This record gives sequence, C-alpha cells and structure tokens, in this order.
Amino acid sequence: MRIAMIGTGYVGLVSGACFADFGHQVTCVDKDADKIASLRRGEIPIFEPGLDALVADNVKAGRLDFATDLAAPVAEADAVFIAVGTPSRRGDGHADLSYVHAAAREIASALVGFTVVVTKSTVPVGTGDEVERIIRESNPSADAVVASNPEFLREGAAIRDFKFPDRIVVGTSDERARKVLGDVYRPLSLNQAPLMFTARRTAELIKYAANAFLATKITFINEIADLSEKVGADVQEVARGIGLDNRIGSKFLHAGPGFGGSCFPKDTRALLKIALDHDVHLRIVEAVLAVNDNRKRAMARKVAGAAGGNLRGKTIAVLGLTFKPDTDDMREAPSIPLVTGLLDMGAKVRAHDPVGMEAARRELPDIEYCDDPYLCARGADALVIVTEWVQFRALDLERLKSELAHPVVVDLRNVYRPDDMAAHGFIYESVGRASEPRG
Repeated sequence: MRIAMIGTGYVGLVSGACFADFGHQVTCVDKDADKIASLRRGEIPIFEPGLDALVADNVKAGRLDFATDLAAPVAEADAVFIAVGTPSRRGDGHADLSYVHAAAREIASALVGFTVVVTKSTVPVGTGDEVERIIRESNPSADAVVASNPEFLREGAAIRDFKFPDRIVVGTSDERARKVLGDVYRPLSLNQAPLMFTARRTAELIKYAANAFLATKITFINEIADLSEKVGADVQEVARGIGLDNRIGSKFLHAGPGFGGSCFPKDTRALLKIALDHDVHLRIVEAVLAVNDNRKRAMARKVAGAAGGNLRGKTIAVLGLTFKPDTDDMREAPSIPLVTGLLDMGAKVRAHDPVGMEAARRELPDIEYCDDPYLCARGADALVIVTEWVQFRALDLERLKSELAHPVVVDLRNVYRPDDMAAHGFIYESVGRASEPRG
C-alpha cells in the first residue's frame, strides 16, 4: 500500500514509521521545511523510545520518505492520513480544526483515482462530514471516501501500542474504504488485533469517550487518595483492592499530582464543548476537569506544609518536569502549576529532568536547572518527586540526605515506601498514604 501521512507531529511520525515498518510505502509530509530537513538527516524532533532507530531503518530500506509538498505523495496514495494538530482553540476550549480543514483542501486538489482520506487527528464528532464537504467542494470529480481512524498511542510506549493495539477503530460505512484500511492494517493480523468497524461519527466519539473515562479514573483515585490521608488508609492498597475487580481494572489508578499531557486536558475540554453544542451536560467530565485543575495547584501547598509552612527564601528541588516518564512533552504538565505555585510562595526552585529540560525552559524560565538529581538536591530545604522517571526510583538515599539542607522529601508519585524513608531519617510525605511520625 502507498500511504501519505500529512503532519509529522507525534501521531504522524510514529504512525508513518510504523506503517513503513509493516512494509507499506510511506511519505510523511510537513510544511515545516526545517523539520523535514532534520528528519531526512535522521534527527527526530520528539523523544520517544525506539523511534529514532525505527525511522532510520525504514528510511534505509526505502519505505519511508519525507516531503514538504503533498501533491505527489497524495496523487500516488491509496490512503491519505490527516495527522495534524488539533489544539484547544484560544478562548472557548473547542478543538481548533483550522489545520485539518487546510489539509483537506490541499489534499482535495491533489487526489488521483480512488483514495481513502483518513482523519487520524483527534477531532470533534462530525469533523469527517466537514472534511468530506471540503473535498467535494474543492474537487467535485474526486473519487474519495473520508474515514475516521483515531489513534490510541501512549507517549513513551507508542511504538508497542501501534504494533500491539487493544483495538483499531475504523469509522466508515463504505465497503471500498473498509477493504483499503483492512489491507493497511493486515500485517497486524498475526497479532489478532481487533479491527472494529463503526459509523464515522461513532469512531470520532470513541476517542473522546475513552480519554474522558481514563481521565475520570485518574481523578477518582486522586480524590480517594485525599480521603485516605485523612482516615489513615493506604491509597495504593485501595487501588489494588478495587483494581483486581476485572470490571474496574488496575490501570490508571495511580494517585498523583493530577493528569496532564497532550490529550487528556485538551480532549476532555473539547468533549464538554461538543456536548454543550448539542445541549447535553456531562457533569462527571466537568467535575473531572475542575478537580484536576485544582489538584495541580494544591500540590504546591502540600510541599509548603511538609517544609514547615513558609517557603519564603527556601530552596525547593524538583525531580521530574515532563507530564510522564519517557517523553519530553511538557504540555499541561503538573510540574508547571506546581513550580509556579512554589515561586508565588517565595521559594527558589531548582529542577532536573532526564530529557525534558530544554522544553521546560520555555515554560519555566525563572528556575535553575541541574544536570543530575544530587546537584539539584544540594542545599535544598525540600525535594519533590513530580515525574516517576526510572532514574528516580533507586536514588542513593544516604547521599540524597547528605546533599539536602533539610531531609524533607515530598513524593507525589509514591515511588518510595514510607518505612524505608523513615528508616533513613527523612521527613517524608506521599500521596494518599499516612505520613510517618516526624522526629
């Protein structure tokens, strides 16, 4: 199959490289000439484990190419995937579809022969109808079918998610499109990947509903964590106890500082706007967003409490800045409101992240950045673990204590055990677990 992937952001680049690895002929297209030049040199603009090698292997094999002009790749393609950004629109929270619509117009003018145009970007319900209208209006003679194929990739595990998916959702009622997309995903048949065909609007809603439900699970266990702290329970054991019920499941039941990233905040907001446009009130999703936003800021107050209440003139060390491990993505990371809150309270902030510091500098320019965790901790009045990078899971606790001015650790990811930290002489606070008595 010949595939054109419009957009070389996270979804487009990972999807294009994986399709090429399946054996398809893929051209990834982006208007950013510098980005395309970098990709041709083998420089990957995002951090995703294994992606650099995957791109290099398929470029070398001649299955993956990059271009700034979509005309030739689209003309030759059996399937054209739209994988451009759909950020929250400033002012109202709706998904900004300007990039999707612009891509549809350009694709329309380049279509030759029967082609399936696929929205891979996360888009509101009904976007496929509008993309179809744009193509018909721009090129009435085009023989094209518009389908929806939402992505379900987790940053940090995207390649495995693509190659071993829980499900592949394809929204189309057209038999020719079903055959083309069945052929595109046929290499996964040995893995018995469930290929689910639905109506186009159903597929579009599945993506939003899935992210909203996962965000709800995270927010639910965070509220249970708050209650656990008050009543002397252990939220990790509570999570395990309810997660073993297969109707609930154990995933996304890890208490922490709140969800962030490129999908959950944006998609839950967009789902609310879609619902309101149709006079439906999603009260649970509204509460999820409100609780999550408040929680991120509350984490700064938690740190202040552990450090004695007054942070003015104190130095706080922050380990982990990205919204999750194994990515350099800072979009809506919990570290941003946390650090901002600490600065507002008069603290000086030092931070370390294994790969995210370059991106973090654009979001948090007024803090000091350190090259390793121990330099970050040196002379600090308290240390906060914000992102559960594997590098922070086995710190030398004796060395860490000797570097800190005061042995105060606030573990927002429950990486360590309270009894171990108490044994090493730390004043230790975690999330949803009873604090050890302070000595």
